[in-house]
Amino acid sequence: MTLKEGKTGMTLKVVSIADSALKERLMTMGMTPGTRVKVLRSAPLGDPIAVRLRSYNLALRREDAEKIAVEQAG
Repeated sequence: MTLKEGKTGMTLKVVSIADSALKERLMTMGMTPGTRVKVLRSAPLGDPIAVRLRSYNLALRREDAEKIAVEQAG
């Protein structure tokens, strides 16, 4: 499952981030494997999506969220 497929209110755990131009930046911002991410909401047309990780909110384009593999947090 990817972060793009997450629904509002879901708490997910990052499994991996595919190689992309944004990978290093996301990792320095704290989105590393094992991090819990909560899907807050999507824009009316679905792009971008807002997520909460660590102590801040982050908006991601769906194109970038598709490169983040996640699983349901236990």
